[in-house]
Amino acid sequence: AKRISPKENTFLRQSSISSSVAGGKNKQWFRWKLFWVYCGPGLLMSVAYLDPGNIESDLQAGGYHGYELLWILTTSTLLGLFLQILAVRLGVVTGRNLADNCRTYYGNVDAKLLYAMMQLAIIGSDIQEIVGSAIAFRMLFGFPLWVGCLLTGLDTLTFLGLHVIGVRKLEAFFALLIGIMCFCFFATFFTSIPDTAPLLEGLFVPYVSNDATVQAVSILGAVVMPHNIYLHSALVLSRDIDRSRPHKIDEANKYFALEAALALFVSLLINWAVVSVFAHGFYSEVCSQVTDDLTLAHTGETVSPPFACVPEHKTHQGLDVKSSVSCVNEQGIGGTCMPIGLQGAQSALQALMGRGSTILWAIGLLAAGQSSTMTGTYAGQFVMEGFLQLEIPNWVRVGLTRAISLIPAVTVALVSQSSNSATADAFDELLNVLQSLQLPFALLPLLVFTNSEEIMGKRYKNGRILRKVGFFCAILVLCVNAYLVYNTFSFKSISPPLIPLILAFTVVYLYCLYRISKDAVIDLFLTDTESGDATENEKEKLITSAEVKENGHYGTTT
Repeated sequence: AKRISPKENTFLRQSSISSSVAGGKNKQWFRWKLFWVYCGPGLLMSVAYLDPGNIESDLQAGGYHGYELLWILTTSTLLGLFLQILAVRLGVVTGRNLADNCRTYYGNVDAKLLYAMMQLAIIGSDIQEIVGSAIAFRMLFGFPLWVGCLLTGLDTLTFLGLHVIGVRKLEAFFALLIGIMCFCFFATFFTSIPDTAPLLEGLFVPYVSNDATVQAVSILGAVVMPHNIYLHSALVLSRDIDRSRPHKIDEANKYFALEAALALFVSLLINWAVVSVFAHGFYSEVCSQVTDDLTLAHTGETVSPPFACVPEHKTHQGLDVKSSVSCVNEQGIGGTCMPIGLQGAQSALQALMGRGSTILWAIGLLAAGQSSTMTGTYAGQFVMEGFLQLEIPNWVRVGLTRAISLIPAVTVALVSQSSNSATADAFDELLNVLQSLQLPFALLPLLVFTNSEEIMGKRYKNGRILRKVGFFCAILVLCVNAYLVYNTFSFKSISPPLIPLILAFTVVYLYCLYRISKDAVIDLFLTDTESGDATENEKEKLITSAEVKENGHYGTTT
């Protein structure tokens, strides 16, 4: 990770001296100036919780199920915060990011398998982000989707320019984009403020109806991004931390964790606002009870539930956009039951709130897409550098990372342009499932490393409670993945030419999952948690690793 410049780091060095001299009763637990020095990595990390994939998941959760899933969204964000804090601790204590640790610990073959899985996750996420930005460009300027994808690809130049002039400038730019999202999405929220009682019930009453189960578990895949864990562990390395002084490591862990909590709280507020807008404007109990397929009047296509209550409106060709089932939303506005997603949100919002709200929504979506696609590029850069150790110029690495994701995104945009919006939205849901499937390849290594005394030191390894919570999260993620695959894919409808490809991916996926989860299971059940001794397998790996011996990053920090 590029470090902050000596000028930008002056206060951090001065604070290290003053805090160590002060000591005793005069030492403050929290200092705003120190918090400002460590502030930045959490902002970049939180952008992934606001990408177009999350926005679409939010609007569908609200439109299809009202406020019911707000508590699921909150719980998923808290799970994300837990994992992000573990990633911060790994980076701060070891001085190496998660990808670098994986390459050392797992060896060449397993590390390359992990890299392939993470690159697949980055490509899937980037497709959502690029296409989401392209949809925003179409809302604002009428550009075709493929043109919007190419324009979004140009943000690589912006990214490189800001990266060259300093990481603090880059962090300030992301803070500006988050501010734009806050303004736009909350302005849309206050245009039609929802009722307080059902909103609070959705936040604090843990209930999921049968028809909302798939949407509830898919929120996890949309909220917690696997490559974002790799990204955060690398971003914290931009600050100079004196690892020979335990209190400075404690200080960095504390302020990075506080910043991550604040950044994710802001992102959660924005997600709440999006869910609430669509719950208030598009949810109807009539539509939630429809279990049969419906036919859309303007296209003649057959669509499957769930459905939202979308006000009747016309296409650019003057065709009525409606189905055969009438409904009334929470505001008393009539419409018909239809699917809704990013592709159709523009016309639906305009019919409900007018052109002004649609413009605000589009600007917020554009800010979300642009910021998240740049952090995706950043994550791809760190993953490639950590796993493959490629000695290439930074601009080549960034360009290569962007090209790997841009080509599939333009392909998807062309397909979406020629197909209906329901098909494109269904594909976007599949990408959320892909994110959830890749999550174990970030979660399990992170838990193994942060549980290890050999890697984190006795002072900073996870305690017994954190260890149990972490592996409960791992089991939850694996169960969610199995449920998503079972409910998302119709195996009878799979095209025969795709069967060998799906089987090959399944074999590779399960093999990689076995290789990664093996150490995690040993760590959970066979490690003596009271003494903190590492397993023999773990010790052998670390002792025989020439790279660990050479770099000397690992070891007890006391």
